[in-house]
Amino acid sequence: MANAIRMLSLDAIENASDGHPGAPLGCSEIATVPFTRHLKFNPADPTWIDRDRFILSNGHGSMLLYSLLYLSGYEAIDIEQIKRFRTLGSICHGHPEYAVEHGIEVTTGPLGQGFANGVGMAIAEEYLRQMLGSDLLDHFTYVIAGDGCLMEGVAQEALALAGHLRLGKLVVLWDDNSMTDDGSTDLSTSEDIRTRFRAAGWQVLDANGHDFESVDVAIAHAKSDPRPSLIACATVIGRGFPRLEGKRGAHGGRVFKEDTQAARERLGWTSPPFVVPSEVLNGWRSLVSARNTERYDTWKSRVCELAPERRALLERLARRTMPADWQAPLRQYKKSALSLPAQPSILSSGEAVATLFDVFPELLSGAPDLEGPTCHKRDLQAFTATERSGRFVHYGVREHAMGSIMNGMAAHGGIMPIGATYLAFSDYLRPAIRMAALMGLPVVFINSHDSIGIGQNGPTHQPVEFLASLRAIPNILVLRPADAVEVAECWEMALSRRDGPSSFILSRQALRSVRTAHSNENLSARGGYVLAEATGGAPRVTLLATGSEVAVALDAKGLLEKKQNIPTAVVSMPCWEAFEQQEESYRQSVLGKDVLRVGIEAAVRLGWERYIGDAGIFVGMSGFGASGPGEELFRHFGITAENIVTKVLQRLESGKKS
Repeated sequence: MANAIRMLSLDAIENASDGHPGAPLGCSEIATVPFTRHLKFNPADPTWIDRDRFILSNGHGSMLLYSLLYLSGYEAIDIEQIKRFRTLGSICHGHPEYAVEHGIEVTTGPLGQGFANGVGMAIAEEYLRQMLGSDLLDHFTYVIAGDGCLMEGVAQEALALAGHLRLGKLVVLWDDNSMTDDGSTDLSTSEDIRTRFRAAGWQVLDANGHDFESVDVAIAHAKSDPRPSLIACATVIGRGFPRLEGKRGAHGGRVFKEDTQAARERLGWTSPPFVVPSEVLNGWRSLVSARNTERYDTWKSRVCELAPERRALLERLARRTMPADWQAPLRQYKKSALSLPAQPSILSSGEAVATLFDVFPELLSGAPDLEGPTCHKRDLQAFTATERSGRFVHYGVREHAMGSIMNGMAAHGGIMPIGATYLAFSDYLRPAIRMAALMGLPVVFINSHDSIGIGQNGPTHQPVEFLASLRAIPNILVLRPADAVEVAECWEMALSRRDGPSSFILSRQALRSVRTAHSNENLSARGGYVLAEATGGAPRVTLLATGSEVAVALDAKGLLEKKQNIPTAVVSMPCWEAFEQQEESYRQSVLGKDVLRVGIEAAVRLGWERYIGDAGIFVGMSGFGASGPGEELFRHFGITAENIVTKVLQRLESGKKS
């Protein structure tokens, strides 16, 4: 049964002329044991909410996962898909790509991400088990991770939190082969990994990774301990691949026909390429079925007997759908926001979210040691090793782990994670933001202290380039609301979105209200809208701004119209991505035709060209910030109504002369 994994992997990699044979060959036994003796799952219902989760963190060994799914009976991963490994259109990608319906729990590739996702899944399981009851939800998360995964900083961040939280339903099988792409791990590390995990509060076990009974016994011990468990499985990279067995070249070395033939001889495998003998395939599937069919059927029967309200909650969480009338609290907050005094948008966001926790029992908040200044904990109880009903996760100073753990929560299902940090620190979790976008996970990232407006902390904390950087990521909504009303509208946008992440960009400094009248329509949902029409005639100038600079644009409009008699419109653009999805006619009606367009943002210019064109003006930052009071910095860098008026007049005058 383990050799079936080896030969399917070698045949697929040889056929594709590319791939990574080392991990699937070296991990065949340590994967066979949990799939046939421990994992709770049903290939006929891959989205079963109470299934055990399995993650291949070292995703370059993807043929290990595809072989396991095929052998276990997942319909989507048939032999034709495996034959098309790494070809365009195949669901057997070079690295696993998130597709729960196919049995692939998360996208893995960047090492360490899958490990941290596993921590998120274990947190999700603990929280949901407490909420729903252990009769409905009680499962494990298994991770296979390699040496490279454990070298990555995100793994260290995540393992430290997992041990602290005593996530006993998390089992990590470490492919301990002492080999990376460069060669022996001795080249770059001499640490004692077992001691590192023990120091963080993990149970650490050793097993012979090529001995079924040794791995089986270790997993059984892991499942009976209240701590998360690391099983150090001693393996040989590329086992069964005679030319490269135990060598660095096995990691990603090319496989030729003579290699597959040599492997067949070594393993005594007589079947032709891509053929698994019926007795072996039937053995796999009968073991999977024997272990899981009764458990699955019993669980389904329990669900049928539930009280209607409890069953409805379970089914809604399993389907990842929204509660009825969930927008009502946000819309009520939006009405009240019109009368709020000037306040930071990070505070407004915290107030808006606070109205949602009763509506969304699956909502979990958190921050990397920034509970106070990011305002998204309030009266929430913390999620701890002894209190699993807590709604706020203290991630510690671990931004990268926070992002990857939130991805794991969202991929697990039944959890709606939000996490708050400073925008200047968001690059620490950027790989996780990218992975959320790539997987299409509805994760909400909240970023405070969004500009030079934070003042005296200085340029290290003034994220002038981050807006452009985040907007460059496909499939993410970047939301920079101008006041509390727009905050409420942006939260409705973010929570409505089920196929990708959202990233809030929020201020520390107080923002006055720019919306003075209530609208039942969510104006922000179109990404950009005319906030203030031109008065005194057809507009000659359109001022485009986001966030705190919308108020500056309104002040500039007042000066241009009252003192210069220049009709000026103001456009708020809280979400470029949503604006780009609007029809062309709408976009043009907002931007204005035959007008001078001015982009205003306390950030770098990159990206604004699409809206202001070559003839437009940009008022913002051209370099890093400085240390000083926020208001002084806005004046110092020319992000003021007066400077906007000066630039507009100069451009209009030069246009007349030309």
